Amino acid sequence: MTYNFYTVAIAEFIATVTIARPPVNAQNGPMREELITIFETLGEMEEVRVIILTGAGKIFSAGADIKERVGITAGAGDYARNNRIVRNFFDVVSDCPKPVIAAVNGPMIGAGFVLALCADIMIASETASFQMPEVNVGLAGGTAFMTEHFGRSRARAMYLTGRTYPASELYRLGIAEAVVPNEQLLDEAIIYAREIASKSPLAIQAAKQGFINVKEMPVRDAYRYEQTLTVGLSKTDDAKEAQRAFVEKRQAKFVGR
Repeated sequence: MTYNFYTVAIAEFIATVTIARPPVNAQNGPMREELITIFETLGEMEEVRVIILTGAGKIFSAGADIKERVGITAGAGDYARNNRIVRNFFDVVSDCPKPVIAAVNGPMIGAGFVLALCADIMIASETASFQMPEVNVGLAGGTAFMTEHFGRSRARAMYLTGRTYPASELYRLGIAEAVVPNEQLLDEAIIYAREIASKSPLAIQAAKQGFINVKEMPVRDAYRYEQTLTVGLSKTDDAKEAQRAFVEKRQAKFVGR
């Protein structure tokens, strides 16, 4: 697969998607639409069980391309189109049926930070940092993502000041799974990806769907919903194979059925 703003490599059931829009991987409309296509495609590919999302160069993503924003025309439908593409850009990552690991190689700024937060697991380089500078350019957007992951005071202080914080703060708060030296970043992400890819793809996808759907449910209803997922999975060949392998003390061989 060849793209203008990304490279995509697939091996061992793992797809590695690298943002490649130098110099700072800023996001514009065509770049966002291309990522939507990539994730829609990977989400349906049987040979892909996990996706790693990272950035080329020293910056994960500097966020929205302000040069493009200046060209948006009021009254011509430009704002509506831009907003729809931006929403879909984030949703296609968070709603992807395959788990997504953000391997954050450097600063993630504004929409770049939100993109990383849309992944299921975040692993960051020691050189990574995060910032929500929307107010610095006269805008406001993304507070919903901040309040989902941060407490009231931290979310508002971060957003209203536009301060930059080190990736170690994300680890301290339990938002990042790990912070590692830059040269170890992709290796660490692949360790997690391989472990996930070794499980039943049906169980992994059901688990991710469970995480998505139970967010807005009361605990009682959420657990009942999850029980229906378990009942459905118990009838699959993968579940039967996993149980046989457990009893026989061997590695299970999953086929996704």
